[in-house]
Amino acid sequence: MVVFAFSRIPGLFPPNFSAVYALIFCAGVYFPGKSGFVLPFVTMLVSDLCLNFFYYSATAADPRLWVYLGINYICYVLVFLLGRRMGRKVTLLKMVGGSLLAAIGFYILTNTLSWLINPYNNPEYLKTVQGWLMALTIGTGKWPQTWEFFRNTLLSSGLFTGLFAAVMKFQESAAESKVEKEAGESAENEPETGEAEEAT
Repeated sequence: MVVFAFSRIPGLFPPNFSAVYALIFCAGVYFPGKSGFVLPFVTMLVSDLCLNFFYYSATAADPRLWVYLGINYICYVLVFLLGRRMGRKVTLLKMVGGSLLAAIGFYILTNTLSWLINPYNNPEYLKTVQGWLMALTIGTGKWPQTWEFFRNTLLSSGLFTGLFAAVMKFQESAAESKVEKEAGESAENEPETGEAEEAT
């Protein structure tokens, strides 16, 4: 969680190239109980507030900040629940596919809601199909184009999910090997039935 929080430092990665989506999705898959929900979300909320207040100079009185965070966190909860639904026995390929599906859904939903609630004072950013497509492709022109954010989201989601899943699979395999080894050593140390009777 600490490494994840520091990975959100602005400029460390390209825009929207982040471990957030993969971490939330994998937390749903692997982290048990309430800690699986609380730990990543609290870490993300604290880092979000620090970024907004200390880097972007946002103010707590600005309602747009809370609307923006609210929309994002609703979508993150859906990503988490998708991971929960897939379960721990899912294959690596399905894990990556699920994270990409989550990233696509997050992109469409957040950009659509952003388009609906905030016209950005852009005359072309209208409540029309054309305005919606603009929100999904080029954005407002104040930031890198929306499709660039989407590309980086897909790349980072696939990469970090693959890394997280590979580490978890390796850890589980190592734990199983250790248990099997200990079981084998225990069986070797037990006396055979005939030897036990003679000793009696």
